[in-house]
Amino acid sequence: MNKVTWLRKNLFSTWYNTLLTIICLYFLFWIVKGCLFWAFHQAQWQVIPVNLHLFLVGRFLQSLYWRIWIVLGIITILSLITLSLFTKKSNIINRRFSQSITPWIAPTWLLSFPINIWLIGGGFGLQSVSTNLWNGLLLTLLMAIVSIVLSFPIGVILALGRTSNLFLTRWFSILYIEIVRGLPIIGILFIAQVMLPLFLPTELRLDRLIRGIAGLVLFSAAYMGENVRGGLQSIPRGQTEASKALGFNTPLVVRLIILPQALRAVIPAIVGQFISLFKNTSLLSLVGLVELTGIARSILAQPQFLGRYAEVYIFIGLIYWLFCYSMSLASRKLEKQLGN
Repeated sequence: MNKVTWLRKNLFSTWYNTLLTIICLYFLFWIVKGCLFWAFHQAQWQVIPVNLHLFLVGRFLQSLYWRIWIVLGIITILSLITLSLFTKKSNIINRRFSQSITPWIAPTWLLSFPINIWLIGGGFGLQSVSTNLWNGLLLTLLMAIVSIVLSFPIGVILALGRTSNLFLTRWFSILYIEIVRGLPIIGILFIAQVMLPLFLPTELRLDRLIRGIAGLVLFSAAYMGENVRGGLQSIPRGQTEASKALGFNTPLVVRLIILPQALRAVIPAIVGQFISLFKNTSLLSLVGLVELTGIARSILAQPQFLGRYAEVYIFIGLIYWLFCYSMSLASRKLEKQLGN
């Protein structure tokens, strides 16, 4: 079926379909024309380049930008190496290199994390930078990455606990998941900021960043647990029984047979939760943390850029979309690779 035939069949098959198509095309043309006219003739995009450093790193000391560049270099190199492992290998040498380096990827990522935190925050020989200066996209990515890394294993533990035969373990997991899922995330963030210090010794004062991460992790872990539980329920019970018949104990059955298959089955749901968690970091601005959305409010308070809401929030929206779409692409690539 060529394009002309397809158009005639689906858009101009009857007189009312033709009329509806023309109306929709005119409405779409009117919207696009208005958006383009605003973008090229009315919008004041200079707010973006003038404040680009605030969007990216906030009030981080300009003399210490070299640390951010090193952190970016470390993350870029590790990301490229990781992505290369999920591409098809064209020869035996590449496949052998991939097999030799794969076991070291996860430990290297874990080791890079404290190094990056040290570079950003200083200490141990480097000039210290207060967390009050960790703003903008830098803070958004930091909060999202830490929350994802911590909420994933907690969610797996909750999923295993909810399917456990131990009464206390199962009901604790059920109560936690159902209570947290019944609360709004902004409420949990306020609880973490205000009430969490009340349960700690007076001499122990948690930084606002740590309390914000605690709120995100507590919320996301509950949803992650339900996602993983769905994967666990998709595995036939016969695999567990066959594994035990071969002499495997329960921890080995879960770690080597059940859990890998369950996680593979719910990769879209897990990545969807990661994307949701990344976007939920925007709510941290409501509890006093100046992440990407919070720094936008500071930029809009500048006298020369009052009322430039559309330009600023469109730019922020593009940043969020870029990272979320990148995670979605990585998810599809991982699914395709594991499906081969």
